[in-house]
Amino acid sequence: MSGFDLKGCCALITGASAGIGREFARQLVGRASSLVLVARRRERLEELRSELTMRDPNLNVHIQQTDLSDENAVKELCDWLDREKIAIDLLINNAGLGDRGPFAASEPGRVKEMIGVNVMALTVLTRALLPEMIARKRGAILNVSSSASFLPIPDFAVYAATKAYVTSFSEAIRAELHGTGVTVASLCPGPVHTEFSQVAHRASGLREKSGPKYTYVSVEDVVSAGLNAIEHNQPLVIPGFLMKLAMFIVRLTPMPLLRFASRFGK
Repeated sequence: MSGFDLKGCCALITGASAGIGREFARQLVGRASSLVLVARRRERLEELRSELTMRDPNLNVHIQQTDLSDENAVKELCDWLDREKIAIDLLINNAGLGDRGPFAASEPGRVKEMIGVNVMALTVLTRALLPEMIARKRGAILNVSSSASFLPIPDFAVYAATKAYVTSFSEAIRAELHGTGVTVASLCPGPVHTEFSQVAHRASGLREKSGPKYTYVSVEDVVSAGLNAIEHNQPLVIPGFLMKLAMFIVRLTPMPLLRFASRFGK
């Protein structure tokens, strides 16, 4: 199957108010005909809409303030799309939450939010929008996962587990959709300079860990790699040569060795 043509698409982007989601919206200007921007912070969404329509006055931009950790709110978003007869042919499940620290000391509410945003919202939106894509024989789903999806990570236990779900889910439905005209890809970046790490870091007084600077990839390059994967029907993309190499090695390494190595990462 050939890749998805972004020209004239109607895209829904979750987590669009900042970071990778905002950059997806920016890079779709001049390609998409319509965007639906979804996030919790309405003021930021309105600022982004003004920026995008200034760059392309013909671009139709809808904003929806939605708490994606709330299943009822996600269903209301789907109902709104139906009422407005907005036919989404590109779904970018970008929204994600993290939490750094020992699981035993985690805030139960935060854990529930993470599972809600990273797993539930992505799954519910995909299930709601996929049948129409199949009926039209045109569509694409880009799920923003993480390089953390390839291995368990102490102090990031729930986040890594939810992203493992995203990567596995993406591969499975991609196989199911072969020959339908709908493509699915998972984007698995490593470290990226966004608000994510500050939000994930607990107010514990501990020094925040970060990877070596040379492992970071810019937000612009991450988004470009994701859109390129959709356009060329690639199943999975890891932006950045060093991260590609590192994850290739990780995926070939037996789990007992990974367990042993993890003892020295604490």
